[in-house]
Amino acid sequence: MCSIMGYCTPDADYKIFEKGFVRTKSRGPDDIRIIDTGKGLLGFQRLSIMGLTPSGMQPFSLDGSYVVCNGELYGFQKERELLKQTGYSFQSDSDCEIILPMYFEYGTDMFSRLDAEFACIIYDGKTGEYIAARDPIGIRPLYYGYDECGEILFASEAKNLVGIAKKIMPFPPGHYYKDGEFICYCDIATSQTVCDDDVEAACTKIREKLTEGVKKRLVSDAKVGFLLSGGLDSSLVCAIAAAESDKPIETFAIGMSEDAIDLKYARQVADFIGSHHTEVYMTPDDVISSLEELIHLLGTYDITTIRASVGMYLICKAIHETTDIRVLLTGEISDELFGYKYTDFAPTAKAFQEEAEKRIRELHMYDVLRADRCISVNSLEARVPFGDLDFVHYVMSLDPEIKINKYGKGKYLLRHAFEGMDILPDSILWREKAAFSDAVGHSMVDYLKEYAEEQYTDEEFEKLSKKYTHAKPFTKESLLYREIFEKYYPGQAEMIVDFWMPNKEWEGCNVNDPSARVLSNYGESGQ
Repeated sequence: MCSIMGYCTPDADYKIFEKGFVRTKSRGPDDIRIIDTGKGLLGFQRLSIMGLTPSGMQPFSLDGSYVVCNGELYGFQKERELLKQTGYSFQSDSDCEIILPMYFEYGTDMFSRLDAEFACIIYDGKTGEYIAARDPIGIRPLYYGYDECGEILFASEAKNLVGIAKKIMPFPPGHYYKDGEFICYCDIATSQTVCDDDVEAACTKIREKLTEGVKKRLVSDAKVGFLLSGGLDSSLVCAIAAAESDKPIETFAIGMSEDAIDLKYARQVADFIGSHHTEVYMTPDDVISSLEELIHLLGTYDITTIRASVGMYLICKAIHETTDIRVLLTGEISDELFGYKYTDFAPTAKAFQEEAEKRIRELHMYDVLRADRCISVNSLEARVPFGDLDFVHYVMSLDPEIKINKYGKGKYLLRHAFEGMDILPDSILWREKAAFSDAVGHSMVDYLKEYAEEQYTDEEFEKLSKKYTHAKPFTKESLLYREIFEKYYPGQAEMIVDFWMPNKEWEGCNVNDPSARVLSNYGESGQ
């Protein structure tokens, strides 16, 4: 995971730029470089993953143009060979070195050619303009804002731009910026046609495409590890990786010492796949004492995101401090594709599909943001196989009639895709999902709620909540998070569209807490 920043004006102040840029040093602790393009500043902080030699350091330059990119470009070797045939030469083994030659060859059409998780800023030396782009899901972060003179800035995180830009917003995924406009090059949430594969054909392709998505994310010049919660999604990623690896993979799980639901299941998976497994325990004091730092690094006040980040942040901290692992594979994005507990209440298949499209479009503000920040702040890189572009395109194109839960089991297609493969124990493959913030220990959420209750009287809660119009706090917990957020990101609440909550328009989903445990169908989940 690296950090990039661009201040797109000849009048850019170097000291102001540098002050904002170093706030994300943990994203790229190996090296830092800031250059003056003649028309502004570009900065890069490096976490060495592909092409570990100094020649892989950015910005890359070519014929007076420059690029900085935080990304993994899968299968870049094939594109590099094509570019070599047209006369380009390369000085490093870095995947991102192909970006400028691709831009010269294809212009902005290049972005739709990339199989990548990326955010990049290009300075075109021929035209003197800046172009920026972000991957279709928004797995790699990018924000933008305008200074007092109306000049645009881009940066990996909002904290880079605090105090420089008046209003900070997330760069829209699947878009590129050129000539003052944000132009969509890929709306991955919407399929132009509906795939008519039946259940069995769909499950075969789901298995094949997810396996390929995991395999390509195992390619790294730095050491790779795996987060394993014991739930279906991370267990599948780990099981596929173990089957594709010639030596035991390294897996990590976290939980509260007294009531972690998933630690025992994670251990079962680790034993089954033969991984080198590490368990990390957290205490109530760890939960509360990390809260303010966590909200600062996340840049959000969303309840679900913060709750689910506590365990993820602490386990990544332990991995960073005790191992030489640099890349982590995770299980995010499965829920948005195959359904949450609350999507069992979808009144129609059409409604299920519309909800999935909404969640995919907003992912970059919630689960993807959580995974990126918790991992990158610990100088690690996140890779998300369920976010593989080919995989997401395919699942989103399937007829929602076969995706909606009419099987008596959520995520049936994903489970059935690996049924009979002996890749996981049936007890894991068919186990009901526990919400991640519950899975690390039911008591963790209770500690957070109790702590928030202690901070405000009812009168204080009513008074303080009235200060906010966008995403107004509706519990003492949400107010606590918002107050901490405003301390570090004053006036920037619109970076997040709203609280992540079940669809309250559906019967059974009009709840006042985002946790699945408040739903009537939670049942055996989390046991």
